[in-house]
Amino acid sequence: MGRTLALFLLLTALGLVLIGAVHATQGDADPLYIECIDQCEKTGALKESSVKHCKASSDSFPSDEPWYKQEPLYVQWKEWNCKSECRYQCMMQREKERGELGLEPVKYHGKWLFKRASVFQEPLSAILSALTLLMQFNGWLSFFLLVHYKLPLRPETRKTYYEFTGLWHIYGIFSMNAWFWSSIYHSRYADWTEKSYYSSAVALLGFSLIVTIIRAFNVRVEASRVMVAAPLLAFLTTHILYLNFYQLDYSLNMKVCIAMGTAQLLIWAIWGSITRHPSSAKLWMITIGGIIAIILEIYDFPPYMGYADAHAFCLLLAIPLSYLWWSFVKEDAELRTSALMKKTK
Repeated sequence: MGRTLALFLLLTALGLVLIGAVHATQGDADPLYIECIDQCEKTGALKESSVKHCKASSDSFPSDEPWYKQEPLYVQWKEWNCKSECRYQCMMQREKERGELGLEPVKYHGKWLFKRASVFQEPLSAILSALTLLMQFNGWLSFFLLVHYKLPLRPETRKTYYEFTGLWHIYGIFSMNAWFWSSIYHSRYADWTEKSYYSSAVALLGFSLIVTIIRAFNVRVEASRVMVAAPLLAFLTTHILYLNFYQLDYSLNMKVCIAMGTAQLLIWAIWGSITRHPSSAKLWMITIGGIIAIILEIYDFPPYMGYADAHAFCLLLAIPLSYLWWSFVKEDAELRTSALMKKTK
């Protein structure tokens, strides 16, 4: 009964993906917001207060010099410049005005407005991403030690019995890379951190889908694995190039990521039910957690108190799911190794 309900919820989530996500009104199209930025950049002030980084801190530089000739190196690295500062201050001002009028918060440039904390743009999300990165590293390291030092190796080649060892190592690298950039991006918005974050997330989800198909269908022949991976790798490469060099389309990227994530959950759920894997309970917990994350991503809500939005709750959910996921991978390695050793005897 529990599995049937979880599968129903998973199919419902897939239906939501096909229908499309709910889009919030874009605050960056607000004429008052646009006018605020224009005036801020021209005057270096917002109402009666000056805005940082819009004027040189020294008289040795004329005010019309580019910002990168006026700011210290550490500020240049963070890309805190007149434009970004005006955007932030104008967003804060417009959201305050909208709140006084009883209007709901809106997204600006594809994102909700978050309150800064010291140097962190999204402090809660940055911390949760770092914790997930730590969990992923711990999971991958324990898997590495298990398959290479704790489980027996093939006597003739000294390689692992587990046929999917290499794929999980590559997955671990993709995963740690994605969560590293998630930590950086949520710490500070910049064009390069944003593109690195979205590109690494797409790469992780895409490779996860490849591993899912190969493991679920027990694809062991190298040529068959290439046939499975090639079209997906071509799609991922095209999508990443599109995001980086043509248009960073948030809506399209969300649909692509949710579709890949949902496909993985569906495959794992069906595979776990059919094979009755000893770790199928963990797979179902991961599936249910993934369903919740997908629903949160689709039906996004503004940050509570300016800090915790739906995405932050997804990041919180990722911490226990990362532990469960690597636990499943390790148990799968032990199971396959035991089965293959029995066959060789």
